[in-house]
Amino acid sequence: MNKKKVFTVDEIKKKLEYYCVYQDRCHKEVEQKMREYSLIPEGKELILLHLMQHNFLNEERFAKSFARGKFRIKKWGKQRIVRALKYKEISTYNIKTALKEIDDDDYLQTIFTISERRNEIIKETYIHKRKKKLIDYLFRKGYEADLIYKTIHEIVKQNS
Repeated sequence: MNKKKVFTVDEIKKKLEYYCVYQDRCHKEVEQKMREYSLIPEGKELILLHLMQHNFLNEERFAKSFARGKFRIKKWGKQRIVRALKYKEISTYNIKTALKEIDDDDYLQTIFTISERRNEIIKETYIHKRKKKLIDYLFRKGYEADLIYKTIHEIVKQNS
């Protein structure tokens, strides 16, 4: 017999506080976590309100740290970051605010650096196929088309 443990609203509130303190979370993640506890709608509202009032849950802060982290650690481009934030149901305003966290010079330097590294890894000798592989890689990373083509042009020019 599989008995589910029952928690009080205060116990769930504490658990969700720890959940939010460990790492910035968005509303969608917290709501998913709350589903595990099968709360009544009033309980969910009460807990969400508490988390927001006590700054455990802050969508803008989440969006900013998400954008910084994905760019710095995974070298994602702005388009991929936007897609991921939209998937997490972050508002357009908070997405725009989050993208301001990425320095333009760092962004250009990063696309250039990852392009050069990737170019060294690609074994293709035929120049057009090589360019295509590099372009596809940068699109998957979420960089903008105009930036990709400009960067590819620079790198291929250097290596010619």
